[in-house]
Amino acid sequence: MDINIYPLFLILMEVLDIAKDKNNLLINEQIRVPQVLVIGPNGEQVGIKSLEDAKTLATYAALDLVLISPNANPPVCKLMDYNKFRYEKQKKEKEALKKQKANMSELKEYRLSPVIDVGDFETKLRNATKYLEKGDRIKLTIRFKGRQMAHTELGKEVLERFASRVSEIADVDQKPKLDGRTMTMLLVPKKDK
Repeated sequence: MDINIYPLFLILMEVLDIAKDKNNLLINEQIRVPQVLVIGPNGEQVGIKSLEDAKTLATYAALDLVLISPNANPPVCKLMDYNKFRYEKQKKEKEALKKQKANMSELKEYRLSPVIDVGDFETKLRNATKYLEKGDRIKLTIRFKGRQMAHTELGKEVLERFASRVSEIADVDQKPKLDGRTMTMLLVPKKDK
């Protein structure tokens, strides 16, 4: 009783290779079920066919037989151009990734002083403008020291002056807010309309 396990080994390796890449669907010769529900290339239901009949339909249509829903009863296959389907899917994933990165803008923080010099103010304003144009959010912080706490309105004026200077490219997301000895304000880039 000599059993040749080589074909079984090949089938096992193929199954493991398919299971390794979960994004890929089973196509044509990889499908191993007796009957399938066939969906046409335009979404119309062709009916329940044997696997061989479904493969023949795919061959005549010059398309691939793709197993869409293996757990259904009977499993559902669709006639489609599999390479085109994969390309479109990858394209959508890249677009989604780009949108996700766009939504994940960075938060840059600038520390100002209630008695900031004009040159320092202009430098921080220039740098913040570059980041706002790039799409990043800006957090402005003023830390009051000692007797400066008696004149928090000076810090608020500095923040409002900063916001008014970048008003063409940024909106105030959070108005100046005093929290202990720190006053903060948040600026976000304007949305393109």
